[in-house]
Amino acid sequence: MADDHASKSISCYGAGINHTPNMDRLANEGMRFNHCYVTNSICTPSRAAILTGTHNHVNGVLTLNSTITSRGPNVAKQLRSAGGYQTAMIGKWHLGEGKAHEPTGFDYWSVVPGQGEYFDPQFIEPEGIHRELGYATDIITDKSIDWIRKRDPARPFFLMCHHKAPHRSWEYDPKHKDLYKDPVRLPDTFTDDYKNRARAAKVAKMRVAEDLTFMDLGLVQPEGGLGVVGDKLLDSWMVYDRKVPAPEDVTGLRLMDKTDGKVFTFETPAQLAEFKFQRYMQRYLRTIQSIDDNVGRLLDFLDDEGLAEDTIVIYTSDQGFFLGEHGWFDKRFMYEESFQMPFLVRYPREIKPGTVCDDIICNVDFAPTFLDFAGLRIPTYMQGVSFRALLQGQTPADWQQIAYHRYWMHNDCIHGAYAHYGVRDQRYKLIYWYNEDLGIEGARPGGEEEDKQWELFDCDEDPLELFNCYDDPKYTDVVIRMTRLLEQKMGEIGDEPVHPKVL
Repeated sequence: MADDHASKSISCYGAGINHTPNMDRLANEGMRFNHCYVTNSICTPSRAAILTGTHNHVNGVLTLNSTITSRGPNVAKQLRSAGGYQTAMIGKWHLGEGKAHEPTGFDYWSVVPGQGEYFDPQFIEPEGIHRELGYATDIITDKSIDWIRKRDPARPFFLMCHHKAPHRSWEYDPKHKDLYKDPVRLPDTFTDDYKNRARAAKVAKMRVAEDLTFMDLGLVQPEGGLGVVGDKLLDSWMVYDRKVPAPEDVTGLRLMDKTDGKVFTFETPAQLAEFKFQRYMQRYLRTIQSIDDNVGRLLDFLDDEGLAEDTIVIYTSDQGFFLGEHGWFDKRFMYEESFQMPFLVRYPREIKPGTVCDDIICNVDFAPTFLDFAGLRIPTYMQGVSFRALLQGQTPADWQQIAYHRYWMHNDCIHGAYAHYGVRDQRYKLIYWYNEDLGIEGARPGGEEEDKQWELFDCDEDPLELFNCYDDPKYTDVVIRMTRLLEQKMGEIGDEPVHPKVL
């Protein structure tokens, strides 16, 4: 699993912005899912949902600052205790540190503190914390291969190999510094004006043109006053926390590559915005290239060990990510680019090569599916459903083609992301936005009515999600049906609504 890996930056998904031959190999030799969704588009809650098979109001991991209890049940514990599996967690954990929150259910674990570092990262293990020299993606793969090599070959194994990349601030391996120098095509919605949408879209602070920092883009400014280097943010003493300026007059602005010293100047705000986008995409895609290289290393190792036929291999991410769509980077929202997760899976004994699934699955379904393949009983506490039948090319008649999402962060003053929840079926997406805290600039206590808004998108007619049709009379019946689906789903999983009754 990667962190913040958008499906569009895996070449088998067809966007054409990069080349990932090893991830594509999983799709070519197995199955690609086009509609895999996250139940909460933020790292920590998504990881908890994957590990436990439960929604976040049940596992208690609601926000980025939440932690998981080491005493709770999880899929690794089920596999180890009921199935005799050898289990390992290597790489990014991000569910808390210290005895009360460390990985449990794993025979071996070695995880990075917090977000982790790209170069010479620290690792926490039961014996303590230590630093390992090298590039994080390579080291996490080395550790994974080493653990498989040393396992007991008489027993089955379950490995969670979790990469830090391509999480912000996209620090790539120097060997990839010359990749992706050709411009990436700007998304059609890059200059989105957020009309015909809920207020939440307009106030979000995730814009490529305005909210990326010097560290994000690998930039610095030359020394000197405003008359020498142009606009600077002088109210921040940490250069890495500064957002790269976006002045109306950019002609005096000078930016410098912190590695080679190259200086960049600009003639128009649009040119500066596109420069930031290209710089962002270069860095992001280069970190993914390292992941793809290491996916190849793992697949080759399984081949060499004679394990490929009997091992289920999955590649996914903890959520999607905006790659300039709607002018944004980051995640959090239920809009498609952030909501959709990549999911590629290979298992030669059961999955036909080169198959594609358009049925809806969610990250709470992962754990029950793991247990199903292990031949173990799915415990009653899990809320997800095994999708093994889908992997066999069969869609059960009662398959629930619904994805539920809830983002709980009410006081996100950094990204300005409103709390919201909703459902998506095969065609429509219904979202309810609300705001209950002073943490977002411009928000009021209790939330004004303009902060509490419904959105309905027709994903067939409006795949870019530009037109909220909630109040369009021709969608009245759809609003009623989708609202019922939402309320039924919330009742089914035990989540509590905050929206006013509309039916």
